Amino acid sequence: MPFSPLTWRNLAFFALGSLLILTFTAWRVGGMLIASHPREIGDLPAGLTGKSVQFLSLSGSELAGWHLPGDERGGAILLMHGIRSSRLGMLERAAFLSKAGYAVLLFDFQAHGESAGEQITFGLMEGKDAYSAVEFLRKASSGKNIGVLGVSLGGAAAILASPPLEVDAMVLESVYPTIGQAIANRLAIRLGEWGRILTPFFLWQLKPRLGIEASNLRPINGLSKMRAPKLLIAGEADRHTTRNDSLQLYHAAAAPKEIWIIPDAAHTDLYSFSKGKYERRVLDFFNAHLRGNRQSLIKS
Repeated sequence: MPFSPLTWRNLAFFALGSLLILTFTAWRVGGMLIASHPREIGDLPAGLTGKSVQFLSLSGSELAGWHLPGDERGGAILLMHGIRSSRLGMLERAAFLSKAGYAVLLFDFQAHGESAGEQITFGLMEGKDAYSAVEFLRKASSGKNIGVLGVSLGGAAAILASPPLEVDAMVLESVYPTIGQAIANRLAIRLGEWGRILTPFFLWQLKPRLGIEASNLRPINGLSKMRAPKLLIAGEADRHTTRNDSLQLYHAAAAPKEIWIIPDAAHTDLYSFSKGKYERRVLDFFNAHLRGNRQSLIKS
């Protein structure tokens, strides 16, 4: 039996109402995702030697951080935290790298921790923070080779940095290939696989909220242009940045490159998940490319 005009009208109103509810809900959630995440950090914890620093980013924000001096063996490493975290999330990495003799800079991205800023931009403006941090570390380290270690947002910022980072080695952990994949994965986790169809409701917000396009948030494109040696680290069971996502990044990256997929690890702090292997693998990589000393590569 064909639908009557009244039935079609009711269906149209229902569809329009559902669309408006979805749009409104996505807008509210989107606002929460980009909201700043300030927190009080305090002094450098006991056991680490260094000083508090502040520097102005190309993003326009005043950034806060800690600088730990290295020893005569040379090499300096910039640590960059994940989304809605802060430099506190990089303290354990700073400790083992400092113990190995590296100078270390860890800081809060704009709109995180004690750094100024109004919005999180998923790596774009944070990339300007990354560039400014590298330049700060270069001046503070008297010509030492420089490495970068970025986790999630930090890794995306390292790749999306503009101007590009001029560094000697990069460790990139749990980095999304494209913002579309990142959103789709998170919707699937919360709503099931069907939730991926809602991705456009979030992508369209980038322009009116942040003034950027989804095409600006594609780390997979930037990796093909980066000539510094790269070590990609991922969790095999990560559903936020899946194993396949990380393999896509690896295959797109320019050589020289390595990938280490940690068995059973999800979207977690990969250092805490596998401390011993993590320290050896990362130190081996940085020693090779910042000091020219490759001794104990772990084939994991």
